[in-house]
Formats: sequence, structure tokens, C-alpha cells
Amino acid sequence: MSSRGPQPGSPPVILGVVHLRPLPGSPRYGGDRSAILAAAEADAAALLEGGCDGFVVENFGDAPFHATRVEPGVIAEMAVIASHLRRQAGPEPRLGINVLRNDAGAALAIAAAADADFIRVNVHTQGAWTDQGWVEGEAARTLRSRRALAAEGVRIYADVGVKHAIHLPGHDLGESARETVGRGLADGLIVSGAGTGRPTDPSDVATVRQAVPGVPILIGSGATAATIRALLECADGVIVGSCLKRDGLLEAPIDKERVEAFVEAARR
Repeated sequence: MSSRGPQPGSPPVILGVVHLRPLPGSPRYGGDRSAILAAAEADAAALLEGGCDGFVVENFGDAPFHATRVEPGVIAEMAVIASHLRRQAGPEPRLGINVLRNDAGAALAIAAAADADFIRVNVHTQGAWTDQGWVEGEAARTLRSRRALAAEGVRIYADVGVKHAIHLPGHDLGESARETVGRGLADGLIVSGAGTGRPTDPSDVATVRQAVPGVPILIGSGATAATIRALLECADGVIVGSCLKRDGLLEAPIDKERVEAFVEAARR
């Protein structure tokens, strides 16, 4: 396991999210690439200045999302932006890549090009019914792509019971966690609530921790300054986006004061 990743027993890793504005080709693209980069620069700087250990870059503005493969242009745009943010931030902050909805191959390629530390994969094993239809895990393809890219240093953090999804009857969160690590070879797991900004149930985190002791676990949604300490009792870090935005509005820029308050609560 990479020493740069969250580790059980170590201080929690706090990662913000840089939600990219709509990229060229997406339905809501505004026509100005420089504005996309400037907004990403400002959000990344606010997260790091506020005390985060790093951030995840994701194409959040590109809704509605493809279920799996994105266009080559999306990969190119994200690689350029992520590489720029890496240079801006320097080598120390953790950098993650998430290509929505579930293009792990694209995320790996971007991560390798931008010297990122990890990717987030919404559905790595099993399958889920989502607003993009049925999304199926491609762990075999993803692990072989990582080997082909000589990118074994890029960690794979996979969601279990992923948000914005309906899971099959009988879905067992603990068993899903064991399968995702044991057979899907994920390097760490992410536990979320029902949707973006929706709270993560601490009992779900405890279930996953019990199923895979020793495996890094991140909280993936809904954490706030008021709830983060309880969530971190069984987790090793957090990916947080919504509550760090100005006035808590998802479309707003990152608010450095909110970041500082969240980081203080998490490390208190």
C-alpha cells in the first residue's frame, strides 16, 4: 500500500473535491476553457490553504454522464487540468482523479499522465442500477490497464454501495467490501450516503471496517464539521465536497473558511 494513501491508525487524510465546470463537448459547456482552469485553480488553492491534504479532480459539470466510456476530448481536457494543478500544488498534496460516471480506464490514463496518486472508481466490482442505467464493474479490465500503463503506483479506491444507485435485493455491504478488495484487488474502499452531499451512515462504515480490517476506508459523501469525528471512528479519511462550498451550495466555489472549520473539526 502506498505510504501516501490513508492508513489505519494514522492521522486521517482529508481530501477536498475540485468539481470541474462543464468541459468542451458537454451540454452545458460555456465556451471558455480558461474559465474552467481558473475556477479549478482557485478551488484547489482554497482547499490546500484551508488545510486539506489534497483533492480529487472530477468532471462533475459534465452531466448527464456516460455510464462508462467518455469522449477522448474529456480525457485530454482533464489530463491538462490535472497536470496543471499538480504543478501548481507541488508534489506533496495527494491528487486523485474521478471520471464520471465510471470510466476507470480514462481515470488511470489521466492519473498516470498527471502524476496523480489514486483514482476513484464508482463501480469496481458487481453492478448497480443508476441514473445512467445498469453500470457494471470492470475490475479485470482496470487492473490490466494499470499494468499496461506501468501505473502500479496509482492506487484504486473503489466505492462499495455506491451513491446515486439502487443495488440488487440481498446486497450485503460487508460481503461487497470483501469481494471488492479480495477479488477486485482494490487498494482502498469508499463508503457514501445515498447521493452527493447526503450523509454517510456511521453504521455502514463500521460494517465495512469489520469486513476488511486493515484496508484503508474513506468517507465519500455528506461529511460535515458536525459529523466528521463520528465518521472517522471507523474510517481513515474523507473525500468532502458540498459542505466546503460557499453557503454550502454545490455550484458555488470552495470557501476557505469552511475548509478551515472542517479540517479543525476533523483533527480536533
